[in-house]
Amino acid sequence: MANKILRIVLIIVLFVVFFEVGLVSSYTIVTSETPNFQGLVDMQISKITGFFSPEKINDVLVKDPTPINISNKKDVALRMEELSEVDGVNIESMNVTTFEDTDNSNFTVTIEALGYASPNSTSGQIIISQTPSYKVIAKGNATYRDGGLYVDENTMKISSVLKLY
Repeated sequence: MANKILRIVLIIVLFVVFFEVGLVSSYTIVTSETPNFQGLVDMQISKITGFFSPEKINDVLVKDPTPINISNKKDVALRMEELSEVDGVNIESMNVTTFEDTDNSNFTVTIEALGYASPNSTSGQIIISQTPSYKVIAKGNATYRDGGLYVDENTMKISSVLKLY
């Protein structure tokens, strides 16, 4: 049993040594300077301890997003259409969620909606389909005003446009 543990420790040590040699040699090749060993070790330690900080651990804990009902769905859909360069966004499929505290006056929301492409023409026929072609995901800031929750269209940014098959 002790022999197995010794082998595992030896493999880990060899891996770390091999990694460090590769890091030092690549640093030397890229910068054409002698490496600062203390700086490289400090950088690695700070990155590793950053993974285990309390803030990161709280981010890893999975919590369900809070669904939100916004008052300016049409304006948000038009802005998503403009930013993602799709031909239409379905308002009924729009899903607005957040992981942040909704009691704050300003918080970040994630907006997901189905998007449509322009009609395809094949062999002289125009085929118009009600089937969505894209899933558009955007992020923006939401604020409470005039008795409702509004997403500021100027803060919206497209995270991804996924092609549906």
